[in-house]
Amino acid sequence: VVAVGGNALQRRGERLTIENMLKAAAEMAPTIAKLAEQHEVVLTHGNGPQVGELALERSAATFDVLGAESMGQIGYVLAQALASVGCKSAPILTQVVVDPSSEAFRNPTKFVGPVYGAKEATALAESLGWVVKPDGEYFRRVVPSPPPLEILQVEAVRTLLENSPDILPIACGGGGIPVARVPSNPLTLQGVEAVIDKDRCGAKLAMDLEADGFIILTDGGGIWKDFGKPTAREMALATPEYLLGTKAGKSFPGSMGPKIEAAIEFVENSNKKGVWAAIGDLRDADKISDNTEGTIIREDIEGGVVWREVKPNLQDGPPKLSKAPHKSG
Repeated sequence: VVAVGGNALQRRGERLTIENMLKAAAEMAPTIAKLAEQHEVVLTHGNGPQVGELALERSAATFDVLGAESMGQIGYVLAQALASVGCKSAPILTQVVVDPSSEAFRNPTKFVGPVYGAKEATALAESLGWVVKPDGEYFRRVVPSPPPLEILQVEAVRTLLENSPDILPIACGGGGIPVARVPSNPLTLQGVEAVIDKDRCGAKLAMDLEADGFIILTDGGGIWKDFGKPTAREMALATPEYLLGTKAGKSFPGSMGPKIEAAIEFVENSNKKGVWAAIGDLRDADKISDNTEGTIIREDIEGGVVWREVKPNLQDGPPKLSKAPHKSG
């Protein structure tokens, strides 16, 4: 299972338009297609920028409806781009059951939409009833992000994998459409005002499909210690125990933190033995599974961590922290 952020379709500094999304998808498609040639792949994607933009345009719409719209929008863009490089795909509108009494509804954490300055964010929060929180030097709207409990269309994904191996399923876009079962009639579903984290849903999808691996693609490489500092170094391999013990990613709760949590969740809770998760740069997607790039998380690593050697041509030093918030979604 391969997860790409919604920001992969929004290049930094560009407006979020269909034209720009199509251009970004066209750049990404060869990398995903190459990965699909080497492995049996299921693709999932984020929708943070897109669903936030839709919410601005249609303030009366609920987030389950907006999530479905963004899933269709992004699924179309990805399918068109993949087809242009000879990779057939099938976007699947995916509903995901959540618990409406989850603690997540009392503490919204999922960033959606554009960034704002402090004054503008305060004004929007007061006028529209939003909850806003800091994201780097800026502010963004946050909405509840409950954990995924059940992926309703997982059998459709499994059927495609088993009977049409030349078709790449695209599922659980934006974390899926959040729904809840009506207590008096559990067969009846109703939409929920939330946005599920796409990496947590990707981990759930990977577990349900008994996948060998779960890859989370970012715009900043693997997992780093002292990110943005002269002492920065990247992990090549790490165990869940090491990552939990060192609180890796906790300094970036809106970006890298949830990705590390999702990777750990898959490795620790999968019923399949020997599974692994990985976090790495989108541009290095075909080099991550053999650990040439990125960070692989698995149980059987002596000492808990292996550090990647600094590349001789890395003349600019370690990655620098951007003033803009880290983009993931």
